[in-house]
Amino acid sequence: MVLTGAAGRIGTALRGPLRDEAKRLVLVDIAPLDAEAPNETVLRADLTDPADAGRAVEGADAVVHLAGVPDEAPFPDLVEHNILGTQRVLEAARVAGVPRVVLASSNRLTGFHPSTETASAVTPPRPDGLYGVSKVAVEALGRLYVDKFGLDVVCLRIGSFVARPSEPRHLSTWLSPRDCAGFVRAALTVPSPGFLAAYAVSDNPRRFWELDERLGYAPRDNAATYDIPDTFVGADVPQGGDFASAEYTLQYLDESDTKRG
Repeated sequence: MVLTGAAGRIGTALRGPLRDEAKRLVLVDIAPLDAEAPNETVLRADLTDPADAGRAVEGADAVVHLAGVPDEAPFPDLVEHNILGTQRVLEAARVAGVPRVVLASSNRLTGFHPSTETASAVTPPRPDGLYGVSKVAVEALGRLYVDKFGLDVVCLRIGSFVARPSEPRHLSTWLSPRDCAGFVRAALTVPSPGFLAAYAVSDNPRRFWELDERLGYAPRDNAATYDIPDTFVGADVPQGGDFASAEYTLQYLDESDTKRG
């Protein structure tokens, strides 16, 4: 099994659970890492480079692809690392005969839908920023590689991944580390998914998103058990909250883009 973005927050949290279940876990990141167990192999790689991507997935039975820019950023960076990097990994998996790829998508792909609505995998994309746009493209690439080349691809629309929820929006969006590992295990083992996009979120009563029963995982944690003020939901509040504000994206646009906008 291959885990890309292994040095990131989610990759670090998944490393132990995946290592415990894999005969061999290849940890891939552009940042330096050290192996911590006999069944771990570390590979420092730039996944926008086709040769590096090919080396990363060689001999794998599955890839969990987390590598990329994890938040709003200048659009060229998102294109290079999130869109191009994902295409390189999918193409490397196709060439190497890797049967399954789990892609890190994001709830922010639908972040401009109102918080009073419930979104599902068939809800039209309505991204709350440039980062969300990049995840629309990531899912489109996954769909293409399923339809055209026969890979199994599961896109997990990851919620607010933090160890402990701390703000009103988290009452709807929190994804605990335990539930994150559970969703990834389910994505790796669900029989013959073809293309499957599913939200990964803990068992929060206020969640905005439908859970997909096809994955076969029932989340266990609940943000409502923490002392958080319940002040987020309103008809005029988008699911993305502050991520959907103009200011959150404007800081990443250059002067010429701002003038054209």
